[in-house]
Amino acid sequence: MGSLFNVVFRIVSSLVGILMICVGGIWILQGLNIAFLDSFMANDKQWVLWGAVLALFGLGQVVWSNTRR
Repeated sequence: MGSLFNVVFRIVSSLVGILMICVGGIWILQGLNIAFLDSFMANDKQWVLWGAVLALFGLGQVVWSNTRR
């Protein structure tokens, strides 16, 4: 039972991390005014910073969930 929980937790944790990376990437693109025009985030450099922070946390989440025992 414990092994199954670890596998499920690892998959869910990795998916959450990947979602964080994707959302952070979208925020970066919107902050740089590259994608998704007509948004309140467009051309606002604050969203580039927030997106980079979120993407780094997501990367850390993926790495942590796949390297722990």
